[in-house]
Amino acid sequence: MDRFIIHGGKPLYGEVTPSGNKNAALPLLAACLLTEEPVILHNVPEIQDVMAMRKLLCSLGVEITTVGDHSWRIHAKEVRTHDLNPEECRRIRASILLAGPMVARAKELHLPPPGGDVIGRRRVDTHILALVALGAKSEYDRTERVFHFTAQELHGSDILLDEASVTATENAIMAAATAKGTTILRNAASEPHVQELCQLINILGGKIANIGSNTLFIEGVPKLGGGEFTIGPDYLEVVSFIGAAVVTGGSIRIRNAGPQYLDMVRLVFRRLGVIWEVDGQDILVPAVQKLEIEPDIGHAIPQINVMPWPSFPTDLMSIAIVVATQANGTVLFHDWMYEGRMYFTDKLTGMGAQIILCDPHRCIVQGPAQLIGETVDSPDIRAGLALVLAALGADGSSKIRNVGQIDRGYERIEEKLRALGADILREST
Repeated sequence: MDRFIIHGGKPLYGEVTPSGNKNAALPLLAACLLTEEPVILHNVPEIQDVMAMRKLLCSLGVEITTVGDHSWRIHAKEVRTHDLNPEECRRIRASILLAGPMVARAKELHLPPPGGDVIGRRRVDTHILALVALGAKSEYDRTERVFHFTAQELHGSDILLDEASVTATENAIMAAATAKGTTILRNAASEPHVQELCQLINILGGKIANIGSNTLFIEGVPKLGGGEFTIGPDYLEVVSFIGAAVVTGGSIRIRNAGPQYLDMVRLVFRRLGVIWEVDGQDILVPAVQKLEIEPDIGHAIPQINVMPWPSFPTDLMSIAIVVATQANGTVLFHDWMYEGRMYFTDKLTGMGAQIILCDPHRCIVQGPAQLIGETVDSPDIRAGLALVLAALGADGSSKIRNVGQIDRGYERIEEKLRALGADILREST
């Protein structure tokens, strides 16, 4: 099992380019099942979760070849429905994304339960309700531990999702793309990766309107063709680099950062006293930061909440918490989505952070605190990288164990940080 050895206290300087968005790559790969013609995807992040999805697609009969640096050719000329590896499905949450396109294309899928981060209950009910509304049938075999999806014919429908689930929205979009008639998808998620999925389907010949809103209009087409698409930058990685620069007192330029997707993040970080500049598609993080928490009117303690896009995303909560440990003042963080998101804060407390965990969903951070190097385990993708940031800003040496969790979501992150001046090494144990 690999671990990171980090000697903190070194400001980061230089330029860095983020990888493609993992959360876009996964549904885009799944969407390639909808067409018999080849699709070329560029800027594919070659990380564990994406490689696991590649294996799952290949097990269904899809031909995938690397045609350039981070460019893949995906050709689902013929597909199978029975060969999914249960272990691979349990490895990633995104295996559920196979349901929509496979029901649309092959009219059948046998899917073992998906896995992913252990950050709280992550229900699949919304996925099933959306597919059933389009004409699919779903059964769960408790003995074999497998979902059975079947469909005679999918047809458009007026669907109100019971929650704005990203992956359920993506499944519904893919299933509706070739369904007969028009689908109105309401209470849809609108994250950048959902938008990119819609854009790819339209490039392949689909007809999706109102992209970027929470109500999508999807006119089903008889079939989709081939095409090319470039995956956008991972805004989660971009914000992680911003946080790394801030906690180390450094100054960096993030190339091709997609600043158009960071308006709400910018507002939230401004409340923590963090600023950055936008230069075209680049973001410049200056070394001089105010790092003072902005109180609410009447000097009340401010509260930072996660909400569905375009509000502050849950995946950035752990990064914001680490930044807040270095800011002067007090702030309450509230993540109502996942009951396990906050548990990593005890590791920050062990490093010297002043944090009170109120309950599984809320914590109070008072800063600034001088962090001290410590040996900690990475509990999940986002919390793991947050601990890396804390170690970069800490006095002394830290060991981050179980970094395989971080590798699932970030490509060669230690190499990118080292190129910015971080003292970080990967060690195999």
